[in-house]
Amino acid sequence: MGAKLIHIFRNTPIGRESLLQSAYFCKQADATPVVYIPRHTKFLMYFENDVVQVDLDSSYLKAPDSAESRAAELLFEQGMEADFFKPKNFTASTLPDIPTHFDFMCCPGTISDLSSKIGLGYIGPRVRRILNEAYFPVLLASGVYKPWKRIAVLFGGSANALNAFKLGLRLRRTSGLPLELYTRREGKSEEDYRSIMRNANLEDDFERHADGWHFFEDGPIEESLYEIHHDALVVVGAFRHGLIKDMVFGSTVEKIQSVLPNNLLVVGPKYTFSV
Repeated sequence: MGAKLIHIFRNTPIGRESLLQSAYFCKQADATPVVYIPRHTKFLMYFENDVVQVDLDSSYLKAPDSAESRAAELLFEQGMEADFFKPKNFTASTLPDIPTHFDFMCCPGTISDLSSKIGLGYIGPRVRRILNEAYFPVLLASGVYKPWKRIAVLFGGSANALNAFKLGLRLRRTSGLPLELYTRREGKSEEDYRSIMRNANLEDDFERHADGWHFFEDGPIEESLYEIHHDALVVVGAFRHGLIKDMVFGSTVEKIQSVLPNNLLVVGPKYTFSV
């Protein structure tokens, strides 16, 4: 059974851009988009150790009569057949249950309460909880559709960074696009990071499939992020003491999200790598 991405569709111009981004991602990841058109502003996702209630703003319910046909038309234009998810299970009459067995999920690019809500829909801290519990990575699509032509993995040496690199390798294989790593030294040497890759038995994969590894001295993260290509999909791991637990604007991933306009693919602590 092929990989699937769940996309929550909003029948607005911004929602159009987001669906186009999901469709493009699915082409590159060899996945199928599954579109959910909300009929209610809330839904539940049952994970193994948590139940996440996602609250959408009212823009997700705009023009319901044309939402399905517009989503189908957008996917058809991308050479894809629309696959719509229609909830069968409800915790309450206006609280549908969304399955969590998907391989990817596309969310609005809102991570914290301090992130801008304008035009993005308000999921905010719920995205943190999804990332904390999900076995799948979450695509935070940029505000405007833009095809990406390369893959940039931000590698800090943690277990989640290794998972982000594995995911980058998977996308490299399915898309054929170049893959590069970016690392801020944080007081360590290049050899320290290379030994982490070696100890994880990933050195050969790096040598065969990666197209470069860029190291930066400590300093403002904005300076390092400027070096990432504008047309790259950025793959990054989020771990508990940063993005997930503290909910502090200014953690590494939140900083990346606030500085980079690129599409982000975020790997949470429970992500299970699959080929």
